[in-house]
Amino acid sequence: MTSTFQSVGRRKEAVARVRLVPGTGQRVVNGKPINVFFPRATTIEMILKPLEITSTGDRYDVQASVRGGGVIGQAGAVRLGIARALVKVDESYRKPLKQAGLLTRDPRMKERKKYGQKGARKRFQFSKR
Repeated sequence: MTSTFQSVGRRKEAVARVRLVPGTGQRVVNGKPINVFFPRATTIEMILKPLEITSTGDRYDVQASVRGGGVIGQAGAVRLGIARALVKVDESYRKPLKQAGLLTRDPRMKERKKYGQKGARKRFQFSKR
């Protein structure tokens, strides 16, 4: 049995590769501590929700590399990656994580711009005459 658990999380345009390694609870994203990479406390709280629900925060080190998207998209991708890795650690974590909605990939994406229009929904001003 391996001691590192890897998984991928995605949200919007962001893709995160997450590794869970048995350790003391260090969290590193793109080589930086999590509170440096994501300075907002609410974002960090959102990311660490899977570890909080399964009470495994101090048992595993989180190493994540994330690319693409914005801050919130990247945070959502890391969170999904952590949740999926925890299910690989122990299958009994699946039920509480699923009930909290942490194993569902958020399907909402940016709508594409349509031709002959200013944006996805916005149109050019209509003139009758």
